[in-house]
Amino acid sequence: MEFYAAPIARLIDAFESLPGIGHKTAQRLAFYVLTLPEEKAFAFAGAITDAKQKIHYCNKCYNLTDEQLCAICSSSRRDPSQLCVVEAPKDILAMERTNEYRGHYHVLHGVISPQDHIGPDEIKIRELITRLADDTISEVILATNPDIEGEATAIYISRLIKPFGVKTTRLAHGIPVGGDIEYADEVTLAKSLEGRQEL
Repeated sequence: MEFYAAPIARLIDAFESLPGIGHKTAQRLAFYVLTLPEEKAFAFAGAITDAKQKIHYCNKCYNLTDEQLCAICSSSRRDPSQLCVVEAPKDILAMERTNEYRGHYHVLHGVISPQDHIGPDEIKIRELITRLADDTISEVILATNPDIEGEATAIYISRLIKPFGVKTTRLAHGIPVGGDIEYADEVTLAKSLEGRQEL
C-alpha cells in the first residue's frame, strides 16, 4: 500500500485522470513536477489555468481559439469554398501537417454514437448545415474516422447535405503506405478496392 501526503496523492490522481496515463506514469509525472523549481511549477500550473480560462470555440468552425475566429477562419489565404468536417480539434492539426489542404474546417466535437447516447443534436451538425446556407461552399470533405461511428456520422451528414447540391466527398481509406496486403483485414482491403485510382 502507498502512503503519500494528501497533496501528492491528489497530484497523482490528477495526472492519472488524464487519458492514456496509468498509475506509474502519474506517479513519475507528479514527482517530476515536485522537483521543478518553484517558478517553473507555477508557470506550468499557470499555463493550464490560462488555457482553461481563455480558450473557447471559434464562432464559425468550432475549433479552439482565444479570439472570436480561429486563425484558419480569419485567414484570407484559405479557400472558403472547401469545408473539411472533422470530429475534433486535434484532427485539424493532423490535416494541417499534410500541407495539402487549404480550405476551411468544421469541428463536430464528437460523432453519432447511440451506444454512448450521443445523437445528432449533441454534436455540431446543425451548425454545419447552417453554414451551407450561404452558398459559398462548393465541396464538403467528410474526414471522420473510418470506424463504425465515424462512418455512420459521415453517411448521416451526407444525406443532410444532398438537398444543398454541394459536392460531398469522403477521405479515402485503405492500406497505409508501407503496409503489407497480406496483413490487411477484409474491411481495409474492401475500402482500398473501392477507392482505387487509375494510373
